[in-house]
Amino acid sequence: MGFIIDRNAVILCTHGGTTQIQTSNVRVKAGGGYVTTVNDMFTVAGCPFTIPGPKPQPCVTIQWLVPATRVKVNGSPVLLQNSTNICQSAEQAPQGAANIVATQVRVKGQ
Repeated sequence: MGFIIDRNAVILCTHGGTTQIQTSNVRVKAGGGYVTTVNDMFTVAGCPFTIPGPKPQPCVTIQWLVPATRVKVNGSPVLLQNSTNICQSAEQAPQGAANIVATQVRVKGQ
């Protein structure tokens, strides 16, 4: 069980890049912001991570692996503060888990 992630959440990639959330949900809100689902886009900007070698691999997206099991919006599982995720580079190389810094604190899901 955890707080539901809303569109206004503050999420940082493993290396501190900021995340922009684009949700298709325009019906269900929690704590004033639209609820996010596993199908929404989480785009990372400003990731400073580069690996040694010729090719930098900054985080560009977040993929959600384990969303809520009991709460859905329009048939898609919602995302919770404790949902499992992985940041990925443009080539989908895994970079580590994103940090959910802040989200609404009124509605929980499971």
